[in-house]
Amino acid sequence: MTTLDDVLALQKTSNILYAPEIKPPVTESLIVESAAATGTLSVSLCNSTQSSTVYAYITGLAINNNSALFLLQSDGATPYYPSNPSSNGTALSANCAIALGAPGTTCTVTIPYIAGGRIWFCCDSTLTFLLNPGTSGPGLVEPSVSNTSDPNYLLSWDFCEFTYNSSQLYTNISYVDFVCLPISLTLTDTTGTVSHVSGMPSDGLATVCSNLIAQNNTDGAGWNQLVITNNGSNLRALSPTNGIIFNPSLFQNYWTNYINQVWSKYVSTPLTVDTQASWGTVTGYTSNDRTQLTFPCGSFPQPSAADIFGANSGAFAPQATNTAQLLNIGARLDAAFNRSTLLIDSVQPDNEVVSTYYTNSITNHYARIVHAANLDSRGYCFPYDDVTPNGGVDQSGFVNSGSPSNFLVTVGGGNAYAKRGDMQRVVEPNRMMKRGVSWDEDIKMPIAEEDVERDLEKGEHPKLLNELASPSEDFKLPASIERYLGPYLANLQSSPFYVNRLLPFMALIHQLIISVLSISFRTIVSRIFIVAFFIIFYFLGLLPHGSEEVTQRRMLETSLAAANGNGTKFLQSN
Repeated sequence: MTTLDDVLALQKTSNILYAPEIKPPVTESLIVESAAATGTLSVSLCNSTQSSTVYAYITGLAINNNSALFLLQSDGATPYYPSNPSSNGTALSANCAIALGAPGTTCTVTIPYIAGGRIWFCCDSTLTFLLNPGTSGPGLVEPSVSNTSDPNYLLSWDFCEFTYNSSQLYTNISYVDFVCLPISLTLTDTTGTVSHVSGMPSDGLATVCSNLIAQNNTDGAGWNQLVITNNGSNLRALSPTNGIIFNPSLFQNYWTNYINQVWSKYVSTPLTVDTQASWGTVTGYTSNDRTQLTFPCGSFPQPSAADIFGANSGAFAPQATNTAQLLNIGARLDAAFNRSTLLIDSVQPDNEVVSTYYTNSITNHYARIVHAANLDSRGYCFPYDDVTPNGGVDQSGFVNSGSPSNFLVTVGGGNAYAKRGDMQRVVEPNRMMKRGVSWDEDIKMPIAEEDVERDLEKGEHPKLLNELASPSEDFKLPASIERYLGPYLANLQSSPFYVNRLLPFMALIHQLIISVLSISFRTIVSRIFIVAFFIIFYFLGLLPHGSEEVTQRRMLETSLAAANGNGTKFLQSN
């Protein structure tokens, strides 16, 4: 039997989307909304390419229709629920190619609640979707960039991902598999708040491909093999995971030296991981024989290149016991590996700083290059690219809202723009990564809106929140002592006393420190000038001046008296 999480994971590895056999729970609100025929969203699709032949497709699982396989028909309004075919590779019986029209035009479609949703675009051709039979309904065979026999392989196409339910619309630009067409996202909620992900400019693919070739010229690791061409032109740039599918020896020994350094570092130094979940903060050490990185809930063997780039095999695959907690820790370790920060940051991900990502010569240069090619540096470049410190800067290129009003998706790069000061970014405090929790738990996460361009006098400085060390880092035991006390400290951190008493107190002290340090330089200078001017004006009016020690105030009073002719005399001091 398969759950919704299972089929969404299968979609990412096999490019086939099935309906789950075990249906997700349907809340009372969903039942009411379904009966009232609500729960729909207007989606605007804009053609900013130079082609007049651009088609869009919208696929997913219809939440209010028992999570059945869903496609939107070409009119942009009629749902299509395919029947279970009798054989593999059956063609769709409905036209689901939504024509966008000439460059610069926008068409509007309507979608219901959807899980595992994707909005596909293809330039100069239509895409081919096929159906396979399944035990819970048909499976949608989606276009693939790793199968040269796929009818869509030599076409120019791309997609963005989304989930739309009664809690929120969550969507992001995905580069986990490849880079091809520039896509930007603009989400407006019912209050008029606009969130935007810029994506790449129109020449983004060319920039990525040229930089991958340049990186290969530097280290000879094989980054140029990720560039796929057709008739001499760049077709797409593959992620390292898909590059390894074509060439299993690609990057085979790329991470070896870096992994050995990491494993050696944490033999005596504790590696602290904030799970950002109910498990709290855990501490791990490398075994003396350098084979395992061990935490209280389990261990990780040394990962391979495929494990690091793909995050779903070997060291980072589900284990037999404590799977949920190990996957959570593994997600943060995998993100740190891809960003190459494990040698400079032993507290993950709390002490992570974006400026230090990808600075090691051994790193995920695909992710580095793709992020740099995006106008706002945001986009999902590897499976756990949404791992972020609490209060940190999003890297995954997502927008979300609990009350979406309109969703604009632009293809081609012409409408991409860097976020301006008047744009508001939607953030989720203490947000766990999207792919690290179950679908049911993920949709319950709190949502808050915050203006990151606000005056720093109003509260916490987001950069300080990102860079300040946690309270536990203020004091460190010697490594030799920490080695033996580490397990006991880990037990203390998981105890009710620590969680209910000590941790809130430490958080309060930490917040007070942040509040003091978050006062901007402008605020401090302004306060100093106010005090200085007050002192100057105060003493100008009271201190004696001149050889006769007559104050300015008395001089002023005497002058006024003389002007009035009242016979007031000067009082001279002896």
